[in-house]
Amino acid sequence: MTALVIAEHDNATIKGATLNTVTAAAQCGGEVHVLIAGHNAAGAAAAAAQIAGVSKVIHADAEYLAHGLAENMAAQVLAIASNYSHILFPATASGKNIAPRVAAQLDVGQISDITKVIAADTFERPIYAGNAIATVQSMDATKVITVRTTGFDPAAATGGSAAVETQAAQADSGKSTFLGSEIAKSDRPELTAAKIIVSGGRALGSAEKFNEVMTPLADKLGAALGASRAAVDAGYAPNDWQVGQTGKIVAPQLYVACGISGAIQHLAGMKDSKVIVAINKDPEAPIFSVADYGLEADLFAAVPELIKAL
Repeated sequence: MTALVIAEHDNATIKGATLNTVTAAAQCGGEVHVLIAGHNAAGAAAAAAQIAGVSKVIHADAEYLAHGLAENMAAQVLAIASNYSHILFPATASGKNIAPRVAAQLDVGQISDITKVIAADTFERPIYAGNAIATVQSMDATKVITVRTTGFDPAAATGGSAAVETQAAQADSGKSTFLGSEIAKSDRPELTAAKIIVSGGRALGSAEKFNEVMTPLADKLGAALGASRAAVDAGYAPNDWQVGQTGKIVAPQLYVACGISGAIQHLAGMKDSKVIVAINKDPEAPIFSVADYGLEADLFAAVPELIKAL
């Protein structure tokens, strides 16, 4: 058995989600190969070769692979899919875009969002917003899997010495074209990669209060800023800060939830955090059921005091 990990990269470096996916692939048994499909991506291929546990890196290079367009990426994966028993993608926007195309072309069922590998053909994945864990066994010859990265520790980025093999790029599908991207620039850590996250909820009352109360705490802790869906829907915070089932799934070392009641959709996105601190004036708030430390207090008084103490 050999597993293929479809790496996420920027053509120069490997993104963190790939390291978690390599760990999941290693647990499936057998060798782990990594596909680097990009443009002028020798740097990313070299970085992938350094990942502990990876035995081979397959490097396909073409201008139309530069931005990871799903149609071209799927064709690249399908060209070598017959060599693998498992094909794994991080459960990110990119992975979720490519994996279903590969599964459909191979005529197999996709196994989505796994959080644990029980055996080579058996996996655990959350259902009902994480309220239940399903054990899924696949009889398909090729397992196409997306990996919830918070469920697996990252593989070491150094220490490996895999061989890099060049693969011919598949022809451009011509079905889509990359026109441009508008990426929000921030000095803060990226939400899904941050070690500390400070999140605010609807209780903050306004975008001005959100900024006034939460930003100094995030600055003090060197944290990324997050928000509940209620806060995002109310316009207190931008969409890309949303944590939860319909937002981003995070598992930082420290998660501080201020004025967040803890609806199940939010808990699904952050309950795997190593340490959870909750500040809420409602003693019955569900957030306290998952918090390691809970403070029943008015956040408008408690957070400034916390900042002073820090």
